[in-house]
Amino acid sequence: MPHPRLLLAFALPATLAVNARAAELVRPEPPHVHATRLSQAPVIDGKLDEPLWKDAAIITDFKQIKPGDGTPVSERTEVRVGYDKDNLYIGAHMIDRRGPDAITASVMKQGSRLPDDDRLGIILDPFGTGRGAYRFEVNLNGVRNDMLYQGGQPQGEWTVIWEAAASLTEDGWSAEIALPFKTLPFDPNVEAWGFNISRAIRARAEEAVWVSRNRAWGPSITGRLTGIRDVDQGRGLDIVPTLGLRSMRYYADDHTDNEANPSLDLYYRLTPSLNASLTLNTDFSATDADDRQVNLTRFSLFFPEKRDFFLKDADLFDFGRIGGSGEFNNSPRSGTRAARESGRPFFSRKLGLSPAGTPVDLDYGGKLSGRVGRWRIGMLTVRQDDYVPATGATLNASTVGVARIAADVLSESSVGFVGTFGDPGTNGSNSLVGADFLYQNSRFPGGRTLEAEGWIQQSDSSGAVGGQGAFGIGARLIDTAGWRYGASYKQMGRGFRPALGFISRAGIRSVNMDGGYTNLVRGSLVQSVFTGLDAERIEDVNGTLQSQALALRPIEMESSRRDVLKLYYMFNTEVLAAPFTIFSNVNKRVVIPVGRYDFNDYGLDFTTGQQRRLGARINFRRGEFYDGRRLALGGEVSWKQSKHFAIRGSYDFNDITLPVGKFSTRIVSAGADINFSSRLFWTNLFQYDNVSEVAGLQSHLHYIPKAGQEFNLIINKASEDLDRDGQFRSLTAEYGARLSYTLRF
Repeated sequence: MPHPRLLLAFALPATLAVNARAAELVRPEPPHVHATRLSQAPVIDGKLDEPLWKDAAIITDFKQIKPGDGTPVSERTEVRVGYDKDNLYIGAHMIDRRGPDAITASVMKQGSRLPDDDRLGIILDPFGTGRGAYRFEVNLNGVRNDMLYQGGQPQGEWTVIWEAAASLTEDGWSAEIALPFKTLPFDPNVEAWGFNISRAIRARAEEAVWVSRNRAWGPSITGRLTGIRDVDQGRGLDIVPTLGLRSMRYYADDHTDNEANPSLDLYYRLTPSLNASLTLNTDFSATDADDRQVNLTRFSLFFPEKRDFFLKDADLFDFGRIGGSGEFNNSPRSGTRAARESGRPFFSRKLGLSPAGTPVDLDYGGKLSGRVGRWRIGMLTVRQDDYVPATGATLNASTVGVARIAADVLSESSVGFVGTFGDPGTNGSNSLVGADFLYQNSRFPGGRTLEAEGWIQQSDSSGAVGGQGAFGIGARLIDTAGWRYGASYKQMGRGFRPALGFISRAGIRSVNMDGGYTNLVRGSLVQSVFTGLDAERIEDVNGTLQSQALALRPIEMESSRRDVLKLYYMFNTEVLAAPFTIFSNVNKRVVIPVGRYDFNDYGLDFTTGQQRRLGARINFRRGEFYDGRRLALGGEVSWKQSKHFAIRGSYDFNDITLPVGKFSTRIVSAGADINFSSRLFWTNLFQYDNVSEVAGLQSHLHYIPKAGQEFNLIINKASEDLDRDGQFRSLTAEYGARLSYTLRF
């Protein structure tokens, strides 16, 4: 007989799938465009002045999803689509009668997100499945931003080779995009690609798209692109040699290590939709620093992945919608991000980083990723060097790996398997297997989207105590306007440990529920108002309460200028079965004793639209905290002097008074960005927190002469003030240079 937890994990989504399938609306034929084969390649300069564009297929039927609901875009938009044997070409003319000063184009750094600039966006689903897609965006400065949809959400930490340019016109602006077929994995036997186009007009808080449903758009809501045939995907071979030079000075014992680190990445397309890659002596020296966080919970924090090698094809390793749209992205509850991500069987930051977060060399690694028919495949293995910590036992060199396979079922759903082996964080052994079923129906009655999922995992760790299984279920109705609600349940055994994944706490049962109503306001300074609540209850596996939180969210408003105001009231319960060290540094240690603590607090968050030249963020929280009081204040001010220069500064402060002691936490951050052009930029970031008492400075000069070619100069400096006398003492200083060049065949 199947295990009862397996039945539970799959029963809910399967039942919903059957019922929703019966109720599913008849699907009308989506809009389509037939790409024109061009006789010659256009020059990608942002100017649509070549006669060949007149012959390309044209799309003009754009409808607003913000602020209007299906009303025509306020400014005429013409998008032309063509291709040759090497590239898919997009040419867009975006009329703007307000004049050039009304066009928002504040971002100059390549690869930056563009949520608050006027922009052109493209969604491509080359396999036509509606389950995943690539998203490409460009602004008036020619800044390219590419994203990969993971768990239904676009993730910006992803980079591929493509070209784009833009320019002002007499009546607005225009853009040209070239997407190489050597970049896009696709099956040449698929005749219709998922395809969509968006335009943002930021001064009006306007978003218009070609195809939408109930104000939503994404991989499952697209038109169709046809006509692409007889194209050259090349041999599918990319060779990326990299040379890194590094000098590291350690001030404590006054010595310096100098080294040259050549590395090599190879990418080979085995089939048009299946890729193999190999990395040798992998170099991560150009990775940006993590944002500082101070942990006031008992459990682990979550830091997102930023390294390019692991971000390529990252969507193929997603499992069970853990960390995606399946849980509550905007809750004011503390630790929400870590709780949402908890239970991931694979989290790439476990590779190439020690438990303390310091780099560990990767000697080599291999990856197989892509699609074979209806199957999606992601396999990765790496050899990690040994690690000698300042204190404690040496971590031996180890080989670790993950395999993820999923099959498309029904019209928008999937069923899959995951397996991992190896433990980079200890010298013990670990393996894990798991299965999941993801259901999605983007045409649920009422114009809403129904999602449901079930998953189960089993780990096998040396020395584990307690059950090593975990499972979860969830379901939600998603709507951009009106009511939306959802619920999820997770259970993780005491001995459950995904050594290559992420878990914030084991031995628990967690229930999450949320609901709310969004009212869209037309013709007003206020664009939308949300009212709702969400709740979480976490017990240990014996049913003893650990944590409980109820968040009342009476008002969350977004203005037509993208300013956002949120008010909330929190009811919290924490039950400590062991003393909890909430604060510790060289000078002080504060420990909360065993017991049950019920406490309430309230807060306000306000952020201005980031398209504003002068921007601000204000966070305020006040009330009870365990058996004491807390005042939390945070703020950020940013000034964009021009598209070439911007500065920002932030300060986040907690003042906590408990019967066992009083303490404060501070995080200070300051940054300056100098953009000489869209290809050469210099970023500087200073961070300090009074828990570690370490101040860090990163200065990064980044030059991208063209996509696939990069040069980096990096300085990282760390200083400490452990005795808090205001005199910082240097810890380390790192100076590095990195050059990489992509050879494509």
